[in-house]
Formats: sequence, structure tokens, C-alpha cells
Amino acid sequence: METSAAPSPIAALAGQRVAIWGFGREGRAAITALRQRLPQQPLTLFCTAAETAAAHAFDAALDVRSDEPDTSALAVFDVVIKSPGISAYKPALLAAAKQGTRFTSGTALWFGEHALGNPSSDSGRQAPVIAVTGTKGKSTTSAMIAHLARALGVRTGLAGNIGMPLLELLDQSAELWVIELSSFQTGEAGTLELGVITSLYEEHLDWHGSRERYVADKLKLAQVAQQLLINAQQEVLLECTEDHPHRLPFGKPEGWHVDDGFIRRGTRDVFPVTQLAAPGQHNALNACAALAALAAVGMDALAAAPALANFRPLPHRLQPLGEYEGLHWVNDSISTMPQATLAALDSLPGRQVTVLVGGHDRGLDWSVFVDAVAENPPWAIICSGANGPRIAAALQEAEVVTEIALVDGLDAAVELASKLTPPGGCVLLSPGAPSFDQFRDYAERGRRFADLAGFDGNGITGIEGLGIA
Repeated sequence: METSAAPSPIAALAGQRVAIWGFGREGRAAITALRQRLPQQPLTLFCTAAETAAAHAFDAALDVRSDEPDTSALAVFDVVIKSPGISAYKPALLAAAKQGTRFTSGTALWFGEHALGNPSSDSGRQAPVIAVTGTKGKSTTSAMIAHLARALGVRTGLAGNIGMPLLELLDQSAELWVIELSSFQTGEAGTLELGVITSLYEEHLDWHGSRERYVADKLKLAQVAQQLLINAQQEVLLECTEDHPHRLPFGKPEGWHVDDGFIRRGTRDVFPVTQLAAPGQHNALNACAALAALAAVGMDALAAAPALANFRPLPHRLQPLGEYEGLHWVNDSISTMPQATLAALDSLPGRQVTVLVGGHDRGLDWSVFVDAVAENPPWAIICSGANGPRIAAALQEAEVVTEIALVDGLDAAVELASKLTPPGGCVLLSPGAPSFDQFRDYAERGRRFADLAGFDGNGITGIEGLGIA
């Protein structure tokens, strides 16, 4: 007797009590996807009071609730589709889950649909998935993989945390999927051909609750990846993934690595670092990860490598804005941890750099930054934001020999930097902290920096290549 196939994850929601939690781009993508597949399904939306009018305008049939849901509000539903920024460890969420509410996400729904979905048009089988995570480098590496694959003529989908929710591409096909996953999403991925972990530091402790949980959540990608590509220059990654049966390192001399001004595969010079538009040693290592990823899924990485020359760096990631009134300005607003700020400074060797640091205080340890700049100080360090006083105090206590200033916000920081930095010098925004003590997100912070520096902040466009191409 034949048995009918199990319904897809979205089809299985029919007739259930369903809520969407969060009205950002992920939440809107979930609403749209459900309306396409289940147009008569009643849906409840939990959002902020400020989003209520926009939610009604987006979908008049929504039952919109503007209060933060507690356990009883969540427990009413069979399924809640939550946005990534909502911690999976919220007490109300955990309590509702114990009472039977199932929590899922756009990422989980896409992976479920993809496992059942349309095969690629050319091969007659499901298109492979490369998922990329890491504390830093995941967006650039994801974009590089997609860029290089497309240079080989491969129809590639680029989506996920990089800026396009997966559900926006629900019914589209590709020959290769490149998906960036944050630490909020790695536990939601389904089985995939290759997982890539670019780096692992301490971050997002407010969401995960502890460093140990952050690391554990990040490494959930290894549990669903048939092959796992890791940065071999990080001992913590080597130690935490040693049991993976198909682990592939990059950054080692016998594989893809950077040495003597070249990206190399073993002893072979493949691409000169000076021709890479994305500056810094860390971006050269990201390029190694991208090339190694292509090779891992059977593509010709050597043939793709020349396309690195026309890879356009992502906005707000060591983005040179240009020269204005005798100073060079670099926007690294994406920097949300001290190690990223150090990497940004390392990308500007021999320059007289005034670096602007500080933002939302997540309690991260700045001692590594303080020790590094004590040994090799920039021209000046200007601190602002919620954690600015803590950073300035640590620098002064360490007796760092450079100009250290504390100001109220980004406007004052830029004004002071323009006065402190000598002609020909560089003003670098690399905050090492999130933006939401002063701004909606890092992109708004970067655009404001550009405006203050004398450039057109609105001219900073989004990430190229999102979607299918």
C-alpha cells in the first residue's frame, strides 16, 4: 500500500493556531510566504506599538498585538514563527515551549521546504547548500563565494543573515545556495552539503546568555553539515570540531592560505593580495575560505580565483569613503567587537589613524584591544557611546601612549577627529560595539558617519548580489 508524502512544513501549519513574533524583514517575509501558501490561514502578529499601523497596512487580515508576549500569550498558539533577534532563551518562550507551543523560524521553514522542494533545473537533483557562519567574516565570505561561483557560470542564490530572508526566495530555484547564518540561526538549519565557520570569538552574550552557550549555538552548524570548513588559525575551532568526520581546514600551509603577499593553495601562488579590493589580512583569509568552499563542493576554485579582482567590498566593512579636507575616511560601522576594530587597524599599516570606538555596551572584554594598542597605538582613540567611558577608563589605566578622548556621541567624535588627525591621516569608524544605543542599526550609523565626514551617506548602497543570479 502506498503512503502519501508528509506535507511540507508550511502546508503542515494549515488549521493550526499560528503567530509571527517580530515585524522586521524576517517577520514580513514569513507573513508573505504563509499568505502565498495558506491564504485563508488566520495569523497573529506580535510587534511593537510603533509598528502597529505599518503591520495593519501590510496585511489588514492580521490580528496585531503590540504588547511583549508573556508565557500565557505565547502558549495559546500551536506554532510561533519568531524573528532571529528574539532570543530563544527568553523565559516566556521557554515556559511556553514546555506547555506545548512549538517555536520555529523562517530559516527552519526554508530548510524544510528546500529538502522537499524543486530540484535544480540542470542536474535533476536538489541544489547544494553552503552555509556560512562566524563571529566575523561571514558576510564577506558568503558574498565572495556567491561572486566566485557566478564567475564560473553557476546560478547562485545568496541570502540569509546577509540581508535577504530565505523565505523571500521560497519558490525560486538555483544551482547553488550560499546562506549566511548568524549564531541566532545556526540551530535552525537543516542538513547541508558544506558548513563554513570563519571565526569564533565572544559576542551576542545578551542573546545567548553566556559565552559557553554562544559557542555551543554557533557550533550547531557542524551537526548538520556533511562537510565542515573551518579557520585552522583558531585553536578553539580546531579543538571544538576535531570529531567531525569530514573537517576541512583553511589557513594552513598545505591548503588555502595567505603567505608572502599571495593567496596560495599549498605552494602555488594563486592571487596577489594587493589586487584584492577588500583590504586587510583578514579579508585575504576570507577569500581563502571562499575558494576552499568552492573546491569542497566540486567547483574549479583555481579558475574562479581571478574574479576576486572585481569583487566589490561590502558596505560598512572597511569601506573607503574617500578623501575630504585632507583626511581619508574609512567606514567600518559593521565592527561590533574589539577584535574587529583591531583587524581594521591592522589593515591600515603605517597610517596616522584616529579610530572612533564605542557603542551599545554588551559587557564584552576590551582588554585584548587595550593590550594591543598599548603596544602599537594609533594616532588617537576617540571613545563615545554607552560603553565609551568604560573603554576610555581602561585605556587610561593601561597608560596607552596616545591621545585618548571621551565624547558624547558620533557627531562629537567626528568633529574632534577632524581636528586631531594630521593632514594625510585617516579617520576610521570601527566601533567594536553594536549601534543601537544611538542608531537603528550599523548601516544607519555608517551613513551618519559618511554624512558627517562630508560624503553622501545615502549613496552607500546595500549589498550587491543578494538573491539569485
